[in-house]
Amino acid sequence: MPTVDDVLEQVGEFGWFQKQAFLLLCLLSVAFAPIYVGIVFLGFTPDHRCLSPGVAELSQRCGWSLGEELNYTVPGHGDAGGAFARQCRRYEVDWNQSALGCVDPLARLEVNRSLLPLAPCQHGWVYDSPGSSIVTEFNLVCDDSWKVDLFQSCVNVGFFLGSLGVGYIADRFGRKLCLLMTTLICAVSGVLMAFAPSYGSMLSFRLLQGLVSKGSWTSGYILITEFVGSGYRRTVAILYQMAFTVGLVLLSGVAYAIPHWRWLQLAVSLPTLLCLLYYWCVPESPRWLLSQKKNTQAVKIMDYISQKNGKLPPANLKMLSLEEDVTEKLSPSFVDLFRTPRLRRNTLILMYLWFTSSVLYQGLIMHVGATGENLYLDFLYSALVEFPASFLILLTIDRIGRLYPLAVANMVAGAACFFMIFISHDLHWLNILVACIGRMGITVVFEMVCLVSAELYPTFIRNLGVMVSSSLCDVGGIITPFIVFRLMDVWQGLPLVLFAVFGLVAGGMTLFLPETKGIVLPETIEDAENLQRKAKPKENTIYLQIQASESIGT
Repeated sequence: MPTVDDVLEQVGEFGWFQKQAFLLLCLLSVAFAPIYVGIVFLGFTPDHRCLSPGVAELSQRCGWSLGEELNYTVPGHGDAGGAFARQCRRYEVDWNQSALGCVDPLARLEVNRSLLPLAPCQHGWVYDSPGSSIVTEFNLVCDDSWKVDLFQSCVNVGFFLGSLGVGYIADRFGRKLCLLMTTLICAVSGVLMAFAPSYGSMLSFRLLQGLVSKGSWTSGYILITEFVGSGYRRTVAILYQMAFTVGLVLLSGVAYAIPHWRWLQLAVSLPTLLCLLYYWCVPESPRWLLSQKKNTQAVKIMDYISQKNGKLPPANLKMLSLEEDVTEKLSPSFVDLFRTPRLRRNTLILMYLWFTSSVLYQGLIMHVGATGENLYLDFLYSALVEFPASFLILLTIDRIGRLYPLAVANMVAGAACFFMIFISHDLHWLNILVACIGRMGITVVFEMVCLVSAELYPTFIRNLGVMVSSSLCDVGGIITPFIVFRLMDVWQGLPLVLFAVFGLVAGGMTLFLPETKGIVLPETIEDAENLQRKAKPKENTIYLQIQASESIGT
């Protein structure tokens, strides 16, 4: 009896149906980009200084330029090391008093400027930016600057908490139901965040969006990899993630056109509601239906796929069945991810790979952003680097396999971080070049680890396995801002040392995974356990039973 992949070879591995479903599901990946890295624009912190009553009137009366006003009234102006005083402190001076003149007004106070007492900002801040962000609206600077980190960590906390629950729902109740449910909640919470009246309410909606958005993206990823045959599985997996890069590029353009955070949040959230049309456009995965013994529905979908692809359905297609020694419906369980030695080893390695890929990916983005000058161009350049990474995967993955490109990419990213430690800050172009090489390497890792994760887990726990292992990616996203900025206070190269160690160790651990090039997707735990036993035939595999007229009766 042929497997599901055998049937797809007959009715079309990547026909019209799969192409249509792929393009539709890619919209989920595009929409995920603003959620994952939208903080770059939603929470950007422009140059700022304390608002001091009377300064504006004095400046207007004296005809000062902006530079003169800053030089006379802002502590630490012009001092590269006085950023905190310049942004978070003010002179304790009554700028409305008539004794102040227009030429160095503080000189008339008969007190040395360096001895003037400084006080925290009491009347708000002045921001040197034509647009707005959550920082400028809620004054998340100085003593409250940690709230911006909390805002970003909050969505990663949501990713982490949602991983287990949403992954279970997708494997227990279906990919399609999970996709529609998470998409609806994600869109609504995104819209509500645009109208949030306070920082607390905005944080709540951000957490809710994090709880479901990753589940929506993963459900789309699993669906498209289960719709196509093994010959096209790696291609659609990589291109689905390339759609995320398209989302990054579009985000930079939309953010440039809409510099106000509430309107930007609406612009990236409302289109997600269109994905609810998937209810009519995208069917359930026949592989999942088969694992749940819903044979009739699976037969109908396979027949529908053959019609959409313009192929005749297999002769006497009647039922979907399991091997005779697998008689019960398979239900996903967290314990299944660690039930056997090889599956347990694979799960632990994948968890580490997801963790390091997140830390290095976000860490390098922060580095490039800290050394750049133009927010929109820097973001665009770093996003464009991801396209060559995707094409590099497509060129090598079938010729070499999954294992060695994944290991080498980890080592390239780690080595790039190591070399950056010794590059002088004066060689700005070289720092950016090496950082982009590292960004390309870790992008390869990010895209390939998702593909390999989906290929190593059996069908009935595939979504759960990907969600659980990738939950360590969310842990990495939570702690990366603190790793970067807190360790830089000790030594600027210290975060890069840690990133280099993470990347090089990940490259070595990758070699302990089984190669998945050309394999049929495992359907049972036994299949996953026997991936490296190529001489041993598969057992307990889910089959699609086709009875042709010339077949012997079964």
